[in-house]
Amino acid sequence: MDPLQLFRLDDKVVIVTGATSGLGVGFAAAVAAVGGTVMLAGRRADRLDEVAAKLRTDGATVSRRPTDVADPQACQDLVDATLAEFGRVDGLVNNAGVGETMPASRATPAHVRGIIDVNLLGVFWMAQACGKVMGPGSAIVNVSSVLGMIAPRFPQAAYAASKAGVIGLTRDLAQQWSGRKGIRVNALCPGYFHSEMTATGVEELAANVVRNSMLARFGTQAELDPALLYLLSPASAYTTGTTLVVDGGMAAL
Repeated sequence: MDPLQLFRLDDKVVIVTGATSGLGVGFAAAVAAVGGTVMLAGRRADRLDEVAAKLRTDGATVSRRPTDVADPQACQDLVDATLAEFGRVDGLVNNAGVGETMPASRATPAHVRGIIDVNLLGVFWMAQACGKVMGPGSAIVNVSSVLGMIAPRFPQAAYAASKAGVIGLTRDLAQQWSGRKGIRVNALCPGYFHSEMTATGVEELAANVVRNSMLARFGTQAELDPALLYLLSPASAYTTGTTLVVDGGMAAL
């Protein structure tokens, strides 16, 4: 077999959360490019419509459903809608996330809970809903961050805690589901990539990346997508419970 064929997602149905902007839009396009059917999820219905229209123009089979992953019932409704439309769920890209720079001494309960609710609990609710219906050979990719592994150079305690939690959650779900259900669960840890989340203070961020990473630059979507497709596709059939870091060498310094 051509090894490249292992990266194909033909006849696979994949839910992508946080698919209204940034990395999520790119992830959805990457899944579609290798033959996957995509269910887009995000809070902004108008943006979901735009992304879905673009993917359909490129020949993808795609649907969309407005979803707030902080709401467990909304996550279940998204999975139910995917089953009703496509009959199965083979993959989940748990990408929805929020973040804000704020000193820990000034963080309010609402601020901290808002980040944890989306970045960590939202990952849990989506994985739980998908894990109930996924069959053997399915894959969940939880999008964490290099900031869940190293000390951020900016004050982001709630964000860093949420992303570190995603890594721990990934290991536990993999232990529970990989052998018993045949569902692989892995984490993808990006470094700094151009997105809406990194658009604020981009010059200061760029200077930080230059100082604190081996490649000394932001990454591009095209440099992250292959890692996602590896974890999502049969190419990683013997990979579970792991964390794949794509950060230009930031965590290694």
